[in-house]
Amino acid sequence: MPEFKGLAGTRYYIMGCSSCSTGKGGQPRGCKNNGTCGSDGCNKLTVFDWLSNMTLPSGQQAFDCVEVRFKNSRKEFFRNKDNLTLSIGDVVATEASPGHDVGIVTLVGELVKVQMKKKGVDPNAEDLPKVYRKASQKDIDIWQKARDREADVQKRSRELALGLKLQMKISDVEFQGDGSKATFYYTAEERVDFRQLIKDMARSFNVRIEMRQIGYRQEASRLGGIGSCGRELCCSTWLTDFRSVSTASARYQQLSLNPQKLAGQCGKLKCCLNYELDAYLDALKEFPNQDVRLQTEKGEAVCQKIDIFQRLLWYAYDGEWAKWHLLTLDQVKSIISDNKKKKKVASLEEFSAEVEEKNNKKEFENVVGQDSLTRFDRPKKRRKSNNNNKKSSKNQSQNQNRRHKPKQKRRRPKNG
Repeated sequence: MPEFKGLAGTRYYIMGCSSCSTGKGGQPRGCKNNGTCGSDGCNKLTVFDWLSNMTLPSGQQAFDCVEVRFKNSRKEFFRNKDNLTLSIGDVVATEASPGHDVGIVTLVGELVKVQMKKKGVDPNAEDLPKVYRKASQKDIDIWQKARDREADVQKRSRELALGLKLQMKISDVEFQGDGSKATFYYTAEERVDFRQLIKDMARSFNVRIEMRQIGYRQEASRLGGIGSCGRELCCSTWLTDFRSVSTASARYQQLSLNPQKLAGQCGKLKCCLNYELDAYLDALKEFPNQDVRLQTEKGEAVCQKIDIFQRLLWYAYDGEWAKWHLLTLDQVKSIISDNKKKKKVASLEEFSAEVEEKNNKKEFENVVGQDSLTRFDRPKKRRKSNNNNKKSSKNQSQNQNRRHKPKQKRRRPKNG
């Protein structure tokens, strides 16, 4: 397991495979898989095989399908007709149209059947592609050469698309394992006529061309990146399905509708807006509807803001929108119950004063003053101390001079 030393000699261990360790000259070695794990050791979109140490009952044969992952998050299922001894991390040559493709085995055994049912693939289908063999060194060399061409091919394909003035963005290129076919993933808002583009790319790259349109979220999942939270994008690490996200999710969570903060790198609303939405919806069931107005003798009050965690609500009188009054959830419920009985409270100030007194009470008093966060921001009185030091040193020097200076005899005045 690779390790590195941090501050004060602390050792940090990196959970990763050997290909993620340091290479020559301190450079990261990596598996050259464009941010994804090539040996399936970094737990990217993988399934933990908790049945690996268990033996099957007597007479039962192991499931003959395996899950193989290709570039980024593309996974497919293949049938192991030749009963090859495959394990997770093996590089295999699989059936493709035309030729063959090269991928990495990510799951074997009975859990493959569960994954196939989850993704709507029939485990008993006869038209499943098969695994040819374990990849030889020649297959791996051809695969690596094709992978090394992808960056240059992507750059050249974008130039060809700009030359034809096509409103599309080619985000990624994936070569087949034998190098005979290249799949171009692109995003576009409208339908694009790329027939001439395919002819130009086939002439330039001398391979079979396949164009595949993907959404903006799929593009972000393939390219990867760092989100505003400081971590890797959820869609490129563990998120497998993309649920629709609407602005109602932000409204329920009392978030400001700022598209720059709510949008992710794909330009759409962030998927994490749905993570805590159910908890907010359950908590809002206790709160009254924001359209309900509080009837007081001073006037009607309208809800302006809700704090779900502290169970607080802010109300403002009709016409006095700048002045808000803080109320608790129990106070609001009691006022609404009184309004239903056709009773009006005097004013909201009576209730808000109690809440403010509770919030203003100090739980403890800091006598020493060491718990203040701004204690280091106070200006230091250096000049005064320096002046005092100068004065004290001057007085000391004068006193020393007086001690060492010989006393002069006083002359008596002569009598006239």
